[in-house]
Amino acid sequence: MSKVDAQTLAEWDHRFIWHPFTQMAEWLREAPLIIERGEGAYLYDVHGNRYLDGVASLWCNVHGHRHPALDAALHDQANRIAHSTMLGLSHAPAIVLAKELVQRAPATLTRVFYSDSGATAVEIALKITAQYWQLVGEPQRTEFVSLTEAYHGDTIGAMSVGYSETFHRFHKPFLFPCHKLDPPHVFRWHRGLSEESALDAALSEAHSFFRERGAHLAAMIVEPLMQGAAGMWRHEVAYLRALRMLTQEHGVLLICDEVATGFGRTGKLFAVEHAGIEPDMMCLGKGISGGYLPLAATLVREEIFSAFLGPYEAFRALFHGHTYTGNPLACAVGIASLEVFEREHVLDNVSARARQLEQRLAKDFVPLAHVGDVRQWGLMAGIELVTNRASRLPYPASERVGHKVVLAARRRGVILRPLGNVIVLLPPLCITEQQLDELCQVTWESIREVTEHHTS
Repeated sequence: MSKVDAQTLAEWDHRFIWHPFTQMAEWLREAPLIIERGEGAYLYDVHGNRYLDGVASLWCNVHGHRHPALDAALHDQANRIAHSTMLGLSHAPAIVLAKELVQRAPATLTRVFYSDSGATAVEIALKITAQYWQLVGEPQRTEFVSLTEAYHGDTIGAMSVGYSETFHRFHKPFLFPCHKLDPPHVFRWHRGLSEESALDAALSEAHSFFRERGAHLAAMIVEPLMQGAAGMWRHEVAYLRALRMLTQEHGVLLICDEVATGFGRTGKLFAVEHAGIEPDMMCLGKGISGGYLPLAATLVREEIFSAFLGPYEAFRALFHGHTYTGNPLACAVGIASLEVFEREHVLDNVSARARQLEQRLAKDFVPLAHVGDVRQWGLMAGIELVTNRASRLPYPASERVGHKVVLAARRRGVILRPLGNVIVLLPPLCITEQQLDELCQVTWESIREVTEHHTS
């Protein structure tokens, strides 16, 4: 690609690109930040400015940008073949990565179905579930249940089970019905209960619901321990364990969406490990390739896989696939990423940095007048900004408080992305002690700058 100057790139961006999750009227009024390269935990724009990547390039970068081992794996595979279909063929990177994933996942998960994004991994789990119950003679199991404020992606099925009024209201007529259970944070944050009482209330609601609808439920889908895009809502291990027990008691499949929480983000390779549970399916994405290339996977129990076996003319097969399913380049980098986890003791660093982050959040952020709540699991954190901490009154969307904090941080050399009024801290897992201090300090200064003119 020939070199294009920064001003021309900015003009072309405004002229030709429609950015995701972006109000383009606002975007077109601002000079775009155009990233040119990365190095470790940092990004560099076309003007040479350096920024700490505080959201891991939308939660997917694991070992930093331009990691030598991942670069080498990508280059080596590119010298062999960039892509070959998995419809009727196979290739070594997909085979090896599948074996490595199964060896690290909960023991009941033995089969890997590849796709290319978290949403597609969820869609596949939903389609497998729907077909499975018909194949095993329980066609009455047609209903799904998820958690209030869940987010599972932006394709039709994923929107249906992870409905967000803000994101998806225009598509509501096209979505299938899905039951919702209120997780503990709804009772704690919105209804004023203590943490213990909130957990009891959430479990009481769940038990009542399963007694009423259990025989008709096909599956429950949850983001284990942390609901990400809903606002970084943390759940206790006891809640996840109780949901697993309920699904087992009523013969309902449990789908764990680990797209955001998987690959070390919570301090374990997979969040379900904290609870010691084994789901029936697990959806993976984001960090599966170290944040290098689009790749996702749906891991499934052998019993479910076996239900799809039979003679061709019975048409029991799962008729689903994507052009780039199991792309060799992405799979090769995924294998290298898992090797880096072990060789560089990545989870040890996550544990140390998570403790550091917990201490900084408690010391510096909790006391701020306009911080209503702080929520964290591992290297996932959300800082909820409010107009008044006592009333927990949110800032109006029109004030764009989260966006203003992002711009203030950007001026200080840190990239953040908010969820409305929630400031998200979700750096690469390779972040150092000094870099995490920088991330926290800049975030603290930026929140103070934006909110200091408000009275609590």
